Amino acid sequence: MKRLVLILVCVLFLIAQNAYAEKIKVVASIHPLGDVTKQVGKDRVSVKVMLPPAASPHTFEPTPLDMLEIQNSKVFVKAGAGLEFWAEKMMKASSNRNLIIVDATSGLPLIRHIHSHAGEGVSGGKEHPESADPHVWLDPVLMKAVVDKIQNALSKADPVGETYYRENAEKYKKDLDALHSEIMNRVKSFRVKEYITFHPAWNYFSKRYGLRVAGVIEESPGREPSPKHIAKIINEVKRINSKIVFAEPQFNPKIAEVIAKEAGAKVLFLDPIGSPNLKGRDTYIGLMRYNLSVMEEGMR
Repeated sequence: MKRLVLILVCVLFLIAQNAYAEKIKVVASIHPLGDVTKQVGKDRVSVKVMLPPAASPHTFEPTPLDMLEIQNSKVFVKAGAGLEFWAEKMMKASSNRNLIIVDATSGLPLIRHIHSHAGEGVSGGKEHPESADPHVWLDPVLMKAVVDKIQNALSKADPVGETYYRENAEKYKKDLDALHSEIMNRVKSFRVKEYITFHPAWNYFSKRYGLRVAGVIEESPGREPSPKHIAKIINEVKRINSKIVFAEPQFNPKIAEVIAKEAGAKVLFLDPIGSPNLKGRDTYIGLMRYNLSVMEEGMR
């Protein structure tokens, strides 16, 4: 009897080991998309986020190890709309022809006619013709459509888990609904409805919640603003009677600090990307709550 139990335990252990080994490998370009993929895939997926903590997706350059991750993955989740200016080059170099690509921005109502985010002037790359804003993940309502895309991709890569992914996705979309309601209610208490951002990441958030980006410090990632533009931003801070200027942890805050000093304001940090290493910003929902709290501090 003891021997039978031992054999049974060994068999169960081997099954568990195989189940673990057969996790669906997914690469996500940025942390918010990686976290949402984890929420949908849970223990059936293994998610690797390509962008290192505190790096900017606009200036990131993938390493040979990153190429290897793509080569060995079944699904690649990216924002699209020119954010990952490096992804096209990677796809061409990869021999992984069965890779399922999730383009988060595809088919969504994008905000257009803004500065390109192709890393122009940063790695010697040419400007990308795409002129849509890629930062759709900062709107929880649009993120629900992204959840559906991720669910479909995981189901395609792993048909056995289809029901599992669908149930997780439906539950997570309810969490996003609750987040949306919370943000809507808290934004109502804002005294100031206009604000200055460091780079053009907050258009979808502002549109959704009745706010307005009055000025952007660094309109093109990696390109320092001119003295004329800085003067214009200082005037905007004064015009909207704001006591704060928002910087971002992925960029040097020096220019934001100069502007804040001139305008009699202080610098606070909004974080569009988050990180698995930052408590409170290690999940997408936690990240959105963090940003809401920072906005409350400066705009109520």
